[in-house]
Parts: sequence; structure tokens; C-alpha cells
Amino acid sequence: METNAYELFAKRNRMVSIRVIPGHFVTQHSHVNYCIDMTRLKTEMSRARACAKLFAESFRDVTVDTIITLERMKMVGAFMAEEFTAGPGLNMHQEIAVISPEFTADEKLILRDNLVPYVKNRHVLILAATATTGITAMGAIRGIRYYDGDPVGLATVFGGNFEIPGVPVKRIIGTEDLKGYASYRPGECPLCQSGVKIDALINSYGYSKI
Repeated sequence: METNAYELFAKRNRMVSIRVIPGHFVTQHSHVNYCIDMTRLKTEMSRARACAKLFAESFRDVTVDTIITLERMKMVGAFMAEEFTAGPGLNMHQEIAVISPEFTADEKLILRDNLVPYVKNRHVLILAATATTGITAMGAIRGIRYYDGDPVGLATVFGGNFEIPGVPVKRIIGTEDLKGYASYRPGECPLCQSGVKIDALINSYGYSKI
């Protein structure tokens, strides 16, 4: 499976890239024909910092009090906070919190009591590795609003071409940059209907071959 893998680079900085593997994969919400591997981006300091810099440039004029990180993106989130507070911009010399929430099985964001103060009456930026359908992002936004926070943006490394009313969405690499990328509902997957076996199960931690 990995022999067909290749790198897809961000246009603004080649230090930021995703590893893509063609095949038949199952995520929590859908079946997809590419596995998006961001292990290096999430774990290597130089790549995480480069990614954070791109996002910070995109949200330089947005007030941010808290960054909520999804899908093991906390290192990138910490570097984003550093970039924001270094300035220039609205967040120069300000304190920014970086937190990771929990989710219920039905995609509801939950915060323990000790984390609620970082969201209530705060400007909250969501950071995700992937947001192709917007389902998880919308769950996070609803959760932030439930805890009386103000969602001010969604930053995602790899994202679909969707919009969220009142919440700007910034992508580094879009689904249109990956030729032929497709996502299907489980009952509508043409690969399954054609008898193509599933290569692996994938989530934010990586992939497990079947």
C-alpha cells in the first residue's frame, strides 16, 4: 500500500506537506480513496512550526484568546499561539490558551469544568488536521457556542471546499489539490459496490491495515 504513497506540498511553504496513499479507506464518517498521513507534520518540530506560521498569517487580523486543537494538532497549536503573540497583529503580547476537547460518540464537543473558562466569553479558533466534510468542525462550533464561546475561525491543513456562515475557513491544501479525491457515505461507496477490498481503517492517529 505504502509503495504508491507520495507527498503533496503546500504552495506557500514546501516544509508543509501531507503524505497521500491511494486506495480504499474507511474513516469515522465516510469511505475515501486516499489516506491522508500527517504524522510528520504533527510530530516534527520544524514542520509543525512552518504549518503554524502559515495559519498565523491567515488569521493575523482575528482576535484569538483560545485555540482548540483537534486530531492531535496540539504542537501546531502551540506554535500558532507563539506566532500570534509575537506579532504583528491583534494578538501581539497577549496570552493565548491551547486546549484539546473531548467528543462524544455522536460528535458533541465536551469540556471538563477546568477547561470551560478558556472558552466561555472567549474568542476561539479551531485547528484541525482535516476537514473534508465539515461534520466534525460543525460539531466543534456548536460545542463552543454551547459553552458561550465565540468561534472566530477554522484552520485546517487539508480541507474540503465548504463554507460555515460567520466562521472563516482557511485551508493550506484543498481537496481540489488532490486529483481524483473522493469521499462517499458508507452505503454509497462505489469501491465497495465494485468489490474493492478496504485497505485500512484511518483516524487522527494514523491507519491500521486490514
